[in-house]
Amino acid sequence: MAMEITQILLSAQSADARVRTEAETSLKQFQEQNLPVFLLSLSFELSNNEKPTESRRLAGIILKNSLDAKDASRKNILVQQWIGIEIAMKSQIKELLLRTLASSAQEAWHTSAQVIAKIASIEIPQKQWPELIATLLNNMTQRDQPSSLKQATLETLGFVCEEISDQDLVQDEVNTVLTAVVQGMSLAEHSPEVRLAATRALCNALGFAHSNFENEMERNYIMKVVCETALSKEVDIRKAAFECLVSIASTYYEVLEPYMQTLFELTSNAVKGDVEEVALQAVEFWSSICDEEIELQEFESSESADSGSPHSRFIEKALPALVPMLLETLLKQEEDQDQDDSTWNISMAGGTCLGLVSRTVGDPIVPLVMPFVEDNIRKPDWHSREAATYALGSILDGPTFEKLSPLVNAGLDFLLNLMKDENNHVRDTTAWTLTRVFELLHSPANGFSVLSPENLPRVVKVLLESIQDVPNVAEKVCGAIYYLAQGFEDAGTSASLLSPYLPDIMTYLVVAADRTDSGDSKLRTSAYETINEVVRCANIAEASQIIAQLLPAIMNKLAQTFELQIVSLDDREKQSDLQASLCGVLQVIIQKLSNTDETKPIILQYADQIMLLFLRVFACHSSTVHEEAMLAIGALAYATGADFLKYMPEFYKYLEMGLQNFEEYQVCAVTVGVVGDICRALDGKVLPFCDGIMELLLNDLRSEVLHRSVKPPIFSCFGDVALAVGDRFEKYVSYALPMMQGAAEICAQMDTDDEELMEYGYQLKRSIFEAYSGILQGFKDSKSEVMLPYASHLMQFIELVFKDRQRDESVTKAAVAVTGDLADALGPNIKLLFKDRAFLNDLLGECLQSDDEQLKETATWTQGMIGRVMVS
Repeated sequence: MAMEITQILLSAQSADARVRTEAETSLKQFQEQNLPVFLLSLSFELSNNEKPTESRRLAGIILKNSLDAKDASRKNILVQQWIGIEIAMKSQIKELLLRTLASSAQEAWHTSAQVIAKIASIEIPQKQWPELIATLLNNMTQRDQPSSLKQATLETLGFVCEEISDQDLVQDEVNTVLTAVVQGMSLAEHSPEVRLAATRALCNALGFAHSNFENEMERNYIMKVVCETALSKEVDIRKAAFECLVSIASTYYEVLEPYMQTLFELTSNAVKGDVEEVALQAVEFWSSICDEEIELQEFESSESADSGSPHSRFIEKALPALVPMLLETLLKQEEDQDQDDSTWNISMAGGTCLGLVSRTVGDPIVPLVMPFVEDNIRKPDWHSREAATYALGSILDGPTFEKLSPLVNAGLDFLLNLMKDENNHVRDTTAWTLTRVFELLHSPANGFSVLSPENLPRVVKVLLESIQDVPNVAEKVCGAIYYLAQGFEDAGTSASLLSPYLPDIMTYLVVAADRTDSGDSKLRTSAYETINEVVRCANIAEASQIIAQLLPAIMNKLAQTFELQIVSLDDREKQSDLQASLCGVLQVIIQKLSNTDETKPIILQYADQIMLLFLRVFACHSSTVHEEAMLAIGALAYATGADFLKYMPEFYKYLEMGLQNFEEYQVCAVTVGVVGDICRALDGKVLPFCDGIMELLLNDLRSEVLHRSVKPPIFSCFGDVALAVGDRFEKYVSYALPMMQGAAEICAQMDTDDEELMEYGYQLKRSIFEAYSGILQGFKDSKSEVMLPYASHLMQFIELVFKDRQRDESVTKAAVAVTGDLADALGPNIKLLFKDRAFLNDLLGECLQSDDEQLKETATWTQGMIGRVMVS
């Protein structure tokens, strides 16, 4: 029996904090003490037209939140709670919700539609609530039903289709849903509100319509209705119809050929003459076609290509008309679009689509775009100049270097001059275009670059002048310098071309990072990221001095962050972000200088001061910084080696905190990685800390709260610990090995249809093998017999992985390596285990034929180890 809760719901929205808190507590107690009656009472409130709007609104919100949550573990708890309610009670709740669809209050039926869909997402996959679809369709077919009920029903059908899988409905149900929805779009019979709900519902139902789209007559009818609806006089309905066409483009690309002429006319007219929100969807239709064709081309070029889906080359066929249409959109900029990254307008959509077209067709786009660039780049109206540079930047990915190089070489001077243009928009877009030029057309290591000893001095001069421009332009210039430096990485003698400019580049980037005229921290973040890339890609022999000078300067900046006045959460966050950026720079400098024997002493000289700074950062208790400082400490451990031991007493508590940080699991994952770095640095000297570390790692594995992505690195870390401490790992074997075996069993039961789960499975398999390898190597010279009881299970796991023909190559490498370690460590003791294992010959044979030299080398070594066991 439902309880009267109207007053409590109203009190929960009171302006009086005391009244509000009391009401919220009452609701919470009611929910915890008797959830079924609580949900029934909320449903009754929502369905009752006599109740106040405010109480019905809150009832609906609480109902939704009682069935669904963003957090997966929380959602699972809510689903189980619903499943546990007795059927009679659930039927009453569902009946009230369905009744609410007939309410005159739109807010009530809209919420009810969402709640019905949430229940459907739980019950329909379990083959429960079989009458739902028929009940909803009955609302559409009964005579004299109010328009609002049809609107509510269509909205519910749309939400249900969004929540469930296309496997959950039988074809007859799909047919009746589609019939009701498509009829609901009919102009003659229904109000605009009903037609809008029907069009939105169709968009959600399209994923169910595979059989219908295979039938030419049904497909023709659906396409006819959608195309007619795209010409409705109501803007919302036209927009929803174009959203349907976008969905059809990506879901049913292979059957679109007969409709493309009509679709081009529809989209072209919308782009040229309709309001922006409709025009955006019309452009998105062509972007979706590009996405499909790019994917088909990638599939065709891969070795596994077979007949697959047909590639209709719609973009290639439409090119002469499509490109001018998109170029026209580039001239429709907004006055302040360069100030806000979240801005999305027809000009940006057109440029994005032009970029996709360029990737789809390659060289043929160039002669269609360049006349537009040449015509507009000198015009007095800034809109024309900005559109010209945007067009050029948009087509740099796709065409060959040979096709673009002469044009970019001829136009580079012009682009550099535009960095002095009087208009902010033009300078902003030109800096973006230069970034694209350096990213895509500058790679001396691969034998091509638009930069030369002749033009590089001017390029650097212009970039360093422009980094002093307004913040939005300066940020884009940082991007240009980033890719300029990246292009010279591993470029042999060409890398020396940039070396003379590094002192000035560093100086200007540090100044840019210190600027206070930027309203947010984007410029500062971009400047520090660029410093990182310049350091990372620099020729160490020529740049060591400038990097060595940068080190104390960055340390000093990090020290200054501790003096910042913190009076608000915002201040704390800004301090945190700045410390994260500076720790990031220090990490890259440490890695760069510790890579050569000549420069490593520089790091060792500053190591104590650096570590002290990192410890002070930890004391600020910020998770973002914690992560960045952790990463940097990993680099410092590598650089200092066994000397890192002196920092462990003070650092260990922060290591513990990191390993226990389940909430911010990225921090935990990074800390696990640092444990590995420390083991490699300290070797046997890490032993005094191992009991604590292993206990924390094992607790992490047992945790149901910790994100699963952290667990594979933990297994790898077992291997690092074992390699460091050798046979003294014995005390942990009885805890760690069952965990590894349990994880191996999980791998065997994984759903191979779930792509995300498969990827996780690869990580888990690889990490289990890495753990076994480290432990076996640790015991190799002493007490190897400890691992004998686990050898058979490991061999079964290797065989299981071998049978997976889709396995990732990194998993294969790890499996072959651990097989060799098993033979090497346990020797003659496992001769019987290797006997009659035909799969091993197949696995090794497969690897020996690989193009991967490292894999071949590992397989040859493993073959030798097994051979040695068999002749012993």
